[in-house]
Amino acid sequence: MSLVSTVMQYLADGSSFQISNDIWLACTALLFRSADGNAYAGRTMELSMELPYVVASIPKGHQFTSVVEGHSALNFESKYSIFAIAVPNGNVNDLKIVEGMNDQGLTFSVLAYAGASGPADSAAKTKAMLAVIDLGAWVLSQFANVTEVKAALAENTAMLTALAPLHGAVTPFHFVIHDRCGKSIVVEYSNNKQNVYDNPVGVMTNGPDFPWHLTNLNNYSFLNNLDQSTGKFGDLQVAQPDSGIATAGLPSSNTSVGRFVRAAYYVTYTEKPSADKAIRTLGHMMNNFDRPRGATIDPVNSGGLDIEGASAAGDADHKTEYTSFTVLGDLSKNLFYVRTYDAINFIKFDMNRLFGQPYIKIAPLAKMSAIETLDATDALLNQD
Repeated sequence: MSLVSTVMQYLADGSSFQISNDIWLACTALLFRSADGNAYAGRTMELSMELPYVVASIPKGHQFTSVVEGHSALNFESKYSIFAIAVPNGNVNDLKIVEGMNDQGLTFSVLAYAGASGPADSAAKTKAMLAVIDLGAWVLSQFANVTEVKAALAENTAMLTALAPLHGAVTPFHFVIHDRCGKSIVVEYSNNKQNVYDNPVGVMTNGPDFPWHLTNLNNYSFLNNLDQSTGKFGDLQVAQPDSGIATAGLPSSNTSVGRFVRAAYYVTYTEKPSADKAIRTLGHMMNNFDRPRGATIDPVNSGGLDIEGASAAGDADHKTEYTSFTVLGDLSKNLFYVRTYDAINFIKFDMNRLFGQPYIKIAPLAKMSAIETLDATDALLNQD
């Protein structure tokens, strides 16, 4: 079966977006540095069902098109090679990137943000405009680092558009971008503006808006990783029977607010290993945000983003959010690791080898994750 036939059959076998309402979507993204200063990016994607994810290696020179209703189509050619997890918008020629990295070590992550509101469309109708849903393709294809992205966004405003697969929701996302040098920004559409924030903690989750999360960290100034394991109440001497009391002040919930604080803590206090151990350390960090099905249940009509659709069979009266996939990125070595919910181990994609190919390579993420070897590069390269 050809590549296109394989992916399109996968889409036909049960991956329609337009199903139900009131779905929560949660994600956690963070940037971690090794002892020698190399940068590593991790993120989890939480949903209550599987979307038709594909992994795609997109070569330099690939042509992208972004459409904003009432404007000319914006066409742009990729200056860099890209590896991404994406969702085909009806066909494999229109990929919406939800997680990706280019050959310069620049990363892009999509996270849900229900409060998104962008500027009014005041541009001339003859002008080509970028739709926010295509921001990932634009960022990864055009820029090498965060500084370049910031400069470009200061001159260009992307437009929020109604997304049919989301029942008309107006691009309810915000975005975190990291680079190989360890710089990080958040792009957020709120208060009817395009906002670009420096990200001093390298962490992002979901709502409220990003400045609120930074302000909220003032409530956790007491946190540190030093166990206070002994104490005294009056004449009573008390002591912990083991270690770990330092994390007692961390929020335990899986809310966006709680996860942001926990992620900031782990980025700050986790031991900075040597480069050869950094990916393993990052994997341990991201395990703190791994959610099994049923850990929390959302009753029907409990609110949330109208994104995914019905949960698994038998869950008509409730939804359970779980970690659909976890990603680890080595921004210096161009290595990309992913683990899906149905897998125990990560699989690896060596982007240095993939980026040497002149043609786009696409495969369903579920198919790749079923591979029983660590390195899935050859399996993707061998796609027709």
